[in-house]
Amino acid sequence: MSSPEKILKSHQLRITDCRLEIIQEFLDKNIALSHADLEEMLKDNFDRVTIYRTLKTFLDKDLIHKVLDDGGATKYALCAHGENEHDHSHEHVHFKCEVCGETTCLDDINLPEVYLPKGFEKKEMSLLVQGVCDKCH
Repeated sequence: MSSPEKILKSHQLRITDCRLEIIQEFLDKNIALSHADLEEMLKDNFDRVTIYRTLKTFLDKDLIHKVLDDGGATKYALCAHGENEHDHSHEHVHFKCEVCGETTCLDDINLPEVYLPKGFEKKEMSLLVQGVCDKCH
């Protein structure tokens, strides 16, 4: 597992306390987190605007990706990068546990191929599977 410093350097991002702590939260939790989740965890150290700007920077630099849950809320997950830091896909299955409410990326399960009618252009796809996770089962 990479350290927060190594992740920031590999994405050519300046190292700040807020960036380090947010990445560490993603690494420690290993689930999708909302802005509100991060705000609650880091409220003693950073204000909501700083956290929001950090998430936006991480999205722009392809360090995290958006995960939509069944309630329409936006969550974010750390991207799983291979040897090439930008050689990955956000198009994988997400799993939301109906018991604990955690949303997890299932990076090893790719989405099925979808053939759109003529004139339609795919921008992105997501698939949310709901059920009971291995911790709650």
